[in-house]
Amino acid sequence: MNRKRALIADTFCLTKRRRCAADSVTGESQADIRSSLQYLVTLFSRKLFNDSLPPVVLKHQLYSLHNDKTSVDKQVNELRETGELLMFQLGFDSEAFALVFAEDFRAKVLQGEAGRGTLGTVEKFLAKLIPSCSDLSFNKEKMLKEFLFTDSEITQLVKSGVLTVRDAGSWWLSIPNSGKFIKYFIKGRKAVLGMVKKSKYGEILQTELEGRRTTSQVKFQMKYHIHDIIGAELVECIQTTSGTLLRYVDGNVN
Repeated sequence: MNRKRALIADTFCLTKRRRCAADSVTGESQADIRSSLQYLVTLFSRKLFNDSLPPVVLKHQLYSLHNDKTSVDKQVNELRETGELLMFQLGFDSEAFALVFAEDFRAKVLQGEAGRGTLGTVEKFLAKLIPSCSDLSFNKEKMLKEFLFTDSEITQLVKSGVLTVRDAGSWWLSIPNSGKFIKYFIKGRKAVLGMVKKSKYGEILQTELEGRRTTSQVKFQMKYHIHDIIGAELVECIQTTSGTLLRYVDGNVN
């Protein structure tokens, strides 16, 4: 018997389902992943945030474009280790990781810090972070002894939004002003999933969904959300003579 699930459970639990294999590729190279990231960046709605946020891609969106999840993760990690890409734990789900090109992150952070008293501390943090740091979070020992920040400077970094408290004595790397992004993303995902669920038999052609007029709950481009629900395996992909059919996945929470 199906039971009504809470919002987070309903929209963010990832289930092991078939991806759109016909639309994805295998044998990913770093160039393939970079190209896919650049494509997904074009779907990000910059104007929605008055161009104050760097373009954000969810790591699992890449899984909608590439079949080999292990290879995707490997190439993403290599891009992080070379300082080209940063990864963030967004907090609304343990499996949801945001990817941002490091230079985009640097530019938007400095843009937001212009004229503020915390600018010097933030510049120092970026100089240590971007060249080679691939950490998702930082403990106090690393911040004090390796990065050589004072307690006061750590407080400034939290105030600026590049760090957010994880627990006592540790901090997540953070995207400043990302709260609105998370809010819009959650609402949009729920609304797009609702469109699939309410379709006849709980399934809809991907091309039809892409052409749907967005509601007030959907702030991002429809394709941005479609890559999300496919990559997060919240819909099952079925190849038909008319194209890819997206079927709503009910239950089966990991």
